[in-house]
Amino acid sequence: MRFIWASLGILCVGLAAIGVILPLLPTVPFLLLAAFFFARSSERMHNWLLSHPTLGPPIEDWQSRGAIGPAAKRIATVSILLVFGVSLALSLKTTVLIIQAVVLSCVLIFIWTRPSG
Repeated sequence: MRFIWASLGILCVGLAAIGVILPLLPTVPFLLLAAFFFARSSERMHNWLLSHPTLGPPIEDWQSRGAIGPAAKRIATVSILLVFGVSLALSLKTTVLIIQAVVLSCVLIFIWTRPSG
């Protein structure tokens, strides 16, 4: 079972790394999942992830205070606005745009109501 947890952790770190490049793929949720999986599989990998100078601080902020850093909030907001802008530019159906607007608005409310890291 530890092998499965470790494999899922590695997969999540890989998806988080891709998320750094692709604006549509979230980074921190995958890092949080990786920390969860590594905590159940490998103390060494879990410690590596938490002590990593780039990947560790957002995880620590979330675990200790439920906080999201201001830069991450701004990047998420810009990404969400870009995605919605692309949807508008593609002239998607009104129903799709309404659903997307509601969901993305809820995401933005969640992000901006968290404490800043």
